[in-house]
Amino acid sequence: MKGLSLVRLTIFIWLIIISSIVLFVVLYLDNEHINEGNKQIEEDAEMPDGLHPEVEAKRDELLQRAEEKGIEVIITEGFRTLERQDELYEQGRTTEGDIVTYAQGGESYHNYGLAIDFALINQDGNITWNTSYDGNNNEKSDWVEVAEIGKDLGFEWGGDWNRFKDYPHLQMDFGLSIHELQNGKRPDIDE
Repeated sequence: MKGLSLVRLTIFIWLIIISSIVLFVVLYLDNEHINEGNKQIEEDAEMPDGLHPEVEAKRDELLQRAEEKGIEVIITEGFRTLERQDELYEQGRTTEGDIVTYAQGGESYHNYGLAIDFALINQDGNITWNTSYDGNNNEKSDWVEVAEIGKDLGFEWGGDWNRFKDYPHLQMDFGLSIHELQNGKRPDIDE
């Protein structure tokens, strides 16, 4: 009986040791991937107060390339304060309107200057959210054409997401998760 208890104790200790090693390796590798790629990461950075310069430049290029295809795009949201994000989160929950986001303040790439939202201007000069609108009459959705331009420029399109399709949304995460951004990590700004 004593021998069986000693075997169980030994197995238990080895399981703890192996689990600790696996946990250390997983955490170490997760931390190492942050610094991979061609972008350097700033740590413990303050919250931004505008779009990241690369996102801003790609936004401008998106507008120009869409215009060249006969598509008029309007940027409806860019950088958002935490307060603005919370206001949008409350929409459809505690205030009137449809739910437009599942992200509270600090949980959106907009809060870190890494996302933009767009809409189209139709031939009457009005904003349209119609994702099948074909104002340039090439038998292809202007919305999809803009999303393709965005993806070509390095944006991730919310319309490709599986859980919540966010058709107006384009973001550049620079390999950073929301959790990492919340913990003070930021993509470097090339001078």
